[in-house]
Amino acid sequence: MQTTSTVLMVRPAHFAFNPDTAGNNPFQHDDLPALHVQGRALQEFDRYVDALRSAGVQVWVMQDTPDPHTPDSIFPNNCFSTHVDGTLVLYPMQGSNRRLERDKLMLAGLSAFAVRRTLDLTGHEQCQRYLEGTGSLVLDRIAGIAYACRSIRTHDALLDEFASCLDYRVIAFDAVDRQGVPIYHTNVMMSVGTSLALVCLASIADGQQRRILLQTLQASGKQVVDLSWEQLESFAGNMLEVRDAQGSALLVMSRRAQASLSPEQWLQITDYARPVVVDIDTIERVGGGSARCMLAEIFLPPVGVQP
Repeated sequence: MQTTSTVLMVRPAHFAFNPDTAGNNPFQHDDLPALHVQGRALQEFDRYVDALRSAGVQVWVMQDTPDPHTPDSIFPNNCFSTHVDGTLVLYPMQGSNRRLERDKLMLAGLSAFAVRRTLDLTGHEQCQRYLEGTGSLVLDRIAGIAYACRSIRTHDALLDEFASCLDYRVIAFDAVDRQGVPIYHTNVMMSVGTSLALVCLASIADGQQRRILLQTLQASGKQVVDLSWEQLESFAGNMLEVRDAQGSALLVMSRRAQASLSPEQWLQITDYARPVVVDIDTIERVGGGSARCMLAEIFLPPVGVQP
């Protein structure tokens, strides 16, 4: 199963610019009045939830708490991932205040779901080795392939451990932005769905790595949409395919991402899935993450419900 109709989202208590992560996330900007950021983020968040529910997606909303302050709690997909075999994976995070999000999720959010096995990778934080969930890993769950661009937040040894424990094959590569800076998360530059993949091939400078990535996507049955630098910078790589209650494909994206697409690309997407477009301008600018980052996919049944 590549996609789910159930997602978890975290409603922020104090969304703000996060200096703990800004050093290697150039998408973050600290240029909006702090007094207005939380209010605008709440409005964008609530409209996002409404849009998903109107499209037929089940959304579990966890309310964040103001203490301890976790400015990036709105991006829960980096802390954990769930899998159809009942596995919950907990990930080592680079930002120290982001590790606090994981504790909150374990207590208040993930306790609602039936977990058969927990793979806890968080001990690697002591060695400064990180792997940040489905930010670092773009998963083709059907083919058992984990795509990953190396960065300070995506360590090769942890890619190997994840692959060994969950029976995935890793396609690792080096990707940079237009300024030549390593891209901090794989899900900034690519998105993989059931039969459609969006990827900024120009961000992979090494020709052999680029060919292997493209050939692997095509061999696994993906139609590839090649994104430009401008589209990458508009978060067009940060889309996520989900399903509605009837099993039909939805492709979730931000307003900025949608606006960056060419008419031909938009036609490819709309032929494949029903778009769900959300306005999250404030969240994108301040937090440096977009529509996919705000969605943690749930492949586990609720406690007391048989899978």
